[in-house]
Amino acid sequence: MLRGVDLAMRPGEVVGLVGENGSGKSTLMKVLVGALAADEGSVEVSGRLGYCPQEPVVYERLTCDEHFELFGRAYRMAPQHERRARRELYAALGFERYRSTRADQLSGGTLAKLNLGLAMLADPDVLLLDEPYAGFDWDTYVKFWQLVGQRRQTGKAVLIISHFVADEERFDRIVELRYGLAVPW
Repeated sequence: MLRGVDLAMRPGEVVGLVGENGSGKSTLMKVLVGALAADEGSVEVSGRLGYCPQEPVVYERLTCDEHFELFGRAYRMAPQHERRARRELYAALGFERYRSTRADQLSGGTLAKLNLGLAMLADPDVLLLDEPYAGFDWDTYVKFWQLVGQRRQTGKAVLIISHFVADEERFDRIVELRYGLAVPW
């Protein structure tokens, strides 16, 4: 149960959100993106949100390209902008060879790349990531942090939920959910 979580992020800031299993990390993320209504309080968002849920939400029978096209339309992106962003994400995450592969035929790591790519497609101002690198190999993990660094440099905020923080220096700050409250780590 969350009890009065107060969390503000500044442009270009990378914030880690940690806590034990059941501490409310994923619940908080769902409240932030509007997938779950808060009992009280409010959420204020400045700009466009991108959300990468812990469990990928994809259509098994669609290919990676078809997912990007679908999400591009949902984001109301111009087709040429969506295609350019898609190419850049394929290259950045190293999975362009899977562009015509159906989601139900992807490995867990490649599915995680698609999940992250869909969240980043519209270049959101605030990127909310719930355990985004679970299933990544080392090379993809390094590429992930390069993308986060690029977002930081362009003034985009990133919130990363994780059970543990292995690379503490990569974050501007870390917040822990404990007893339903957000406390500095």
